[in-house]
Amino acid sequence: MNTTTKLVLADVDGTLVTRDKILTPRAIRAVKALRERGIGFAVTSGRPPRGMAMLVEPLALDLPIAGFNGGVLVKPDWTVIETRTLTHDQAETVLRLIRDHGADPWVYTSKEWFVGDADAPHVAREQWTVKFAPEVDDVTRHLDDVVKITGVSDDADLMQRLERDLQEALGETASAACSQPYYVDVTNRDANKGGVVETLARLLSIPADAIATMGDQPNDILMFRKSGMSIAMGQANETVRKAAQFVSTSCEEEGFALGIERYVLGSGDTSSS
Repeated sequence: MNTTTKLVLADVDGTLVTRDKILTPRAIRAVKALRERGIGFAVTSGRPPRGMAMLVEPLALDLPIAGFNGGVLVKPDWTVIETRTLTHDQAETVLRLIRDHGADPWVYTSKEWFVGDADAPHVAREQWTVKFAPEVDDVTRHLDDVVKITGVSDDADLMQRLERDLQEALGETASAACSQPYYVDVTNRDANKGGVVETLARLLSIPADAIATMGDQPNDILMFRKSGMSIAMGQANETVRKAAQFVSTSCEEEGFALGIERYVLGSGDTSSS
């Protein structure tokens, strides 16, 4: 057993849940096993906080939930702990770059999700994932309480260029990173998953090197760097896998549960559910 880990912080999509957004019985058992060993469990995601509501009961979540990659931190009863937003000028810059690249912008405020077209690519999928519908409106009308802006396109190469160009334009003033091959998320500079590790360490009074992190996308690398243990999912790209201390199997092969069992609990349990 790894006796130094006090908390596991997991990404949600592609890590905790499968591609079809299923939380498996084995994943639930793995979280229960953590608690039985005195290890806490928390989640972070680019999703808005209420887009993780379906996880609270089956996982008995009792620690802060970090939505929008740390842009909004809430308690499991949805009481807001911290909010980090983009400035109006930053939001305008991000929208311009997203549109210049031919991608579709989504704007998230602390309470709502705005899209320009409900039939645009991935809107229906995102609605099914987070379990609430967007508001359809001119997104430029909602730039004064922006927690996250997402650029969306099925052109993976375009998304890589957009990520790079956003990072170059914003510098250290904001965070821009791909959360999926077809999403680039832009948030406050302190609203990133590395910041989530630091915030939870502060709020829970545990050292960052006593936190284990699990993820599958480039935006998870920031939390890998800040934590004492890092586990990449098997389907992650080579850059993400190399950034992690350990690599589990894919989210379709019980990679979350196996990573907990093998690397955090040290049980060596690789049985399927």
